[in-house]
Amino acid sequence: MNRIPVGVLGATGMVGQQYIALLRDHPWFEVRFVAASPRSAGKSYAEAVAGRWQLAQDYDAKVASLIVADANDVKAAAAAAARGDCAFVFSALEMGKDEIKALEEAYAAAGLPVVSNASAHRWTGDVPMLIPEINHHHADIIPVQRKSRGWDKGFIVVKPNCSIQCYMTPVHSLMEAGFEVRRMFVTTLQAVSGAGYPGVPSLDMIDNIVPFIGGEEEKSEKEPLKILGRIDGGLIENASGPLIAAHCNRVPVVNGHTACVSMEFGDRKPSVDEVRAVWKAFRALPQELGLPSAPLHPIIVREEADRPQPRKDRDADKGMAVTVGRVRPCPLFDLRFVGLSHNTVRGAAGGGILNAELLKAKGYL
Repeated sequence: MNRIPVGVLGATGMVGQQYIALLRDHPWFEVRFVAASPRSAGKSYAEAVAGRWQLAQDYDAKVASLIVADANDVKAAAAAAARGDCAFVFSALEMGKDEIKALEEAYAAAGLPVVSNASAHRWTGDVPMLIPEINHHHADIIPVQRKSRGWDKGFIVVKPNCSIQCYMTPVHSLMEAGFEVRRMFVTTLQAVSGAGYPGVPSLDMIDNIVPFIGGEEEKSEKEPLKILGRIDGGLIENASGPLIAAHCNRVPVVNGHTACVSMEFGDRKPSVDEVRAVWKAFRALPQELGLPSAPLHPIIVREEADRPQPRKDRDADKGMAVTVGRVRPCPLFDLRFVGLSHNTVRGAAGGGILNAELLKAKGYL
């Protein structure tokens, strides 16, 4: 099949680089347009990332020769679309939230769908915040979003915060199996790559843990409620629970966010064996559709007492699976476990690509 030409906004940053790497051999999408800050505009992609490329996998020669556009210049992307080089854009923009919000809306208004990694539109009522294994049906709000804003082809879809993805699919699978999750106590151990590049200063991280990440606890406590919510009257209405208390910490790990989670259930309380069985059996629409980036096993259960570990488990199933372990009773609530996922793959660019695959399968791209 002919691959769909796509653009990457913020293509020179940490997440933008991950998009470039993951899309290199993608069967459906091909990068034909790249945009970044004004200081990179006018350079070839190879020149723009010289000395800044952070990944083991290199970019290909075609992307290396692309001339970087100014991400603020929506007309450049529209011109690329007119010549058949950009059907939609992945947004990995790094600027102020209000600037990102306005710019993504400008791209959508120009007829370019926006599949965003940024947080600017996560709380916009008619913008779906997708984890495809959990709330793929929220994509059905796109026609309403287009109509209310007067957009023809454009729309905006976002992915959630990277850290919640290391535990929300396991939690959702238990809810889907009929177990009410009332309260959760979550402690995250988040990798430094989550802060971008150059990120956290080395003297803050070496031999240290930083028990604060600005805005992260609020995201961890509120975003799951939108993901678990429902479409009502042209907006996504948040779920009423579970109630979540989060502690978010930056730890000296390069990639891989870990979460230690305790859950309180309703009247029906699962056993450890029931929980493991639900997780091992869990499949969702991305697996049914065979989407290229979907993990074969969205939840991988480790039986060892000391797993999951970032270095050993973050790359499981293309870096797109959630690995869980240490499932055991909790003396405070009912049950506890440890979850882990790759924050720049599943939690960032890979999650965005999976969203785009879902949107294509649903006929929106």
